[in-house]
Amino acid sequence: MVTLVSLHSYPVKSCRAIAHESALLTAAGLEHDREWMFATPEGRFLTQRDEPRLAAVSVSVQREVLHLSAAGAGGVAVPVGLNGPRMRTRVWGDPCDAIDQGSVAAEWASALLGREVRLLRFDTASSRRSDTAWTGELEAFSLFADGFPLLAVSRASLDDLNSRLEAPVPMERFRPNLVLDGLPAFGEDLLHEIECGGVRLRFVKPCTRCVVTTTDQQTGERMGEEPIRTLRTYRWDPALRGVAFGQNVIVVEGAGHALRRGQVFAATSK
Repeated sequence: MVTLVSLHSYPVKSCRAIAHESALLTAAGLEHDREWMFATPEGRFLTQRDEPRLAAVSVSVQREVLHLSAAGAGGVAVPVGLNGPRMRTRVWGDPCDAIDQGSVAAEWASALLGREVRLLRFDTASSRRSDTAWTGELEAFSLFADGFPLLAVSRASLDDLNSRLEAPVPMERFRPNLVLDGLPAFGEDLLHEIECGGVRLRFVKPCTRCVVTTTDQQTGERMGEEPIRTLRTYRWDPALRGVAFGQNVIVVEGAGHALRRGQVFAATSK
């Protein structure tokens, strides 16, 4: 049995998380997860890899309004709608249809980042399929996430990592949607599926890690080489040419159900 001990969504890609007691599951992950992102005027997507200050942007979605704010920069409210100029963008080579969210959001974000940027919303009239090399016979979809609907990390994996570090890092550095308990360290790597109450989730691909994990998720500051330096010593995946921490997860069944913190899942292994 596996317990869901923490549940997070990231409505704007690379901005601050929202912690949930419960969240609606869709075929593309948690409701509103990575539904928006910042991009250059030409449509090139931006993340903390380019702009670590995005980590300091707080986000909420309330009554059909997306609220953004950052210390020292005030905030902006963006109506949640599908109106606006359509444009084509890409996330890691995948073409995506997007809707520009207008000048007010763009001016606020441009002032924050010191460069011209636009806020884009995923055009939900279209779809973005996850790589079938990993999902196999199943179709899976995501919005502006890096490639898969959900990301899961076990609490024991972080405990193992922190036992090797001089200064421990919080789970938020790894930006999971699902934090699991009841597994040994890196036990998520051995899971095939977890299931509860009509929800069935499949673990399909290790998540390779980058400089985002070295960024303080409260301030947007780079904090040195950890935890990547230590992870490289024992979590290097030669096939993926990166350090692996956590698992990408797809939705097999259960779109329209709610996930709840404290929910207990039956688990099957690979």
